[in-house]
This record gives sequence, structure tokens and C-alpha cells, in this order.
Amino acid sequence: MAELTRRYIVMAMATEAPFDPRDPEGVFVLKPWKDPAALRALETYRDKCYPELSEDLTIWIRTIESGTPIRGGVGKRNEPYVKAAVTAAARPKAAASRRAKPAGPRRAARATRKPAGKKRK
Repeated sequence: MAELTRRYIVMAMATEAPFDPRDPEGVFVLKPWKDPAALRALETYRDKCYPELSEDLTIWIRTIESGTPIRGGVGKRNEPYVKAAVTAAARPKAAASRRAKPAGPRRAARATRKPAGKKRK
């Protein structure tokens, strides 16, 4: 996993401080072992990054998925929403195919056809 490297030292602060979204050097730490939403974010990132990093992330994701689920505070709060999103995505989409199609444009299409003329020889 040569592409996955540690670049920052992350430590808990004595008190919470607000996150500054305008800080270009600011980092937002996700913990995919403890938060299922973070794991989904990591999967999305993996799908959009360069191939070597994508391969390393795939190995990491498989390792996390094969391990025992660990939930932190945010992970516990996110878990029901991740499960709901997965369940909704897995539902069949047959209802959309049963919708009635609008019939209006058919008559307009017939009216725009060229009138029958002489046949070419």
C-alpha cells in the first residue's frame, strides 16, 4: 500500500473548536472503522481517484468490511441513516416503469409528417 501514507498527526483537542470551511489547509477527519458513513465516503473517493491509490483503498475497505464493526459516537448516530440509504437503493424500481406515459405528443407527431406525394421511379 505504497500510495496510502500518513501525512498528518491527528490528536484530540482539549476543547472543541469550530471548523473553518475557508481554511485550505484544514482537514476533516473521517474514521471508516467507526463510522459507516465515512466508509461510504471512502468508497466514493476510491471510485474517483487515480488507479494506484484506488487499489490501496480497495484493500483497506475490504479489511474494514471483513472486521468486526466498531462504532464511535458519530458512527452510531450515522448507522441508521446509512442502512436506510442502502435499503432504499436496493428496492426494485418497478414502480417507475408502471407509470402511465403521456399521450399528448403522438398526435402532434402525426400532424408533422410529410404528405404522400409522387413516388420516385
